[in-house]
Amino acid sequence: MRPPIDSGTVLITGACSGIGREIARQLARRARTLILVEQAEQELELLKAELETSNPTLGVILMPCDISRPGEVGDMLAELARHFISVDVLVNAITVGERDLFARLRWGSVERMLLANVVAPLMLTRRLLGPMLARGRGGILQISSGASQLFLPGAAAYVATLRCLDGFIESLRLEVEGTGVVITQAAPGPVHDRWPASHGAPSGPAPFFQVSAARCAREILACFERARPLVYPGRGHRWVMTLLPRLPRAVRRALGRWVARDLRDRSGQVPTLRGSPSRLLEETPSLA
Repeated sequence: MRPPIDSGTVLITGACSGIGREIARQLARRARTLILVEQAEQELELLKAELETSNPTLGVILMPCDISRPGEVGDMLAELARHFISVDVLVNAITVGERDLFARLRWGSVERMLLANVVAPLMLTRRLLGPMLARGRGGILQISSGASQLFLPGAAAYVATLRCLDGFIESLRLEVEGTGVVITQAAPGPVHDRWPASHGAPSGPAPFFQVSAARCAREILACFERARPLVYPGRGHRWVMTLLPRLPRAVRRALGRWVARDLRDRSGQVPTLRGSPSRLLEETPSLA
């Protein structure tokens, strides 16, 4: 069973940077239509021109959308429905992260991570999965991160969103088993161009574990076409992630504790939130 990439319609979020852009480039030779979703309209236009120049028969549909805004995601899906556009393969290739101790993060940053990393993929999957099941063919490729398996001080909220995605994708895959819909989760490690600076994301692992976005996309797509449930791109990263579950939880905590201590030392103090609990609750907006 293979996802219907060839001559199919593929929707890619986060299409203008990193892994998403490389997946768009590599699928442009095979898909009939690419639907590119990104917030920056100018970058979308540049990518469209590049893809159409090298692939004259390819159809490219641009969908400017901030996926951290559920209303915009809903409008995008409604626009596709109005034009009777069926999506054969969904590639969720964007996650939003911000590096800081949780007590210092603005709630707006936390909310944006929740909306972009959890709500948007679930919305897209919920709306596009039904027609795939009805046709008996389809594919969902979720680009997550190896951080979903780590204890990562300085990125607690980001890791929380990835843990949610991990549980969702693994459970959903079992729900649709045997239906003709392929579901794969990719959990890359350090990737060149993985994190645009505008996302304010975690930074700086060892070069030994880094792979190019192009190589990462190739490995992910190869595993997706083999209907693999989970892929860790890159030999070094794959070795570490295979070893990680064998480490006792206490050892993993100890490693995380060392990172947390370093973060606190560099900040000069343990961060605190100012104000009474009731005041803090008043300042924390609802996700509803």
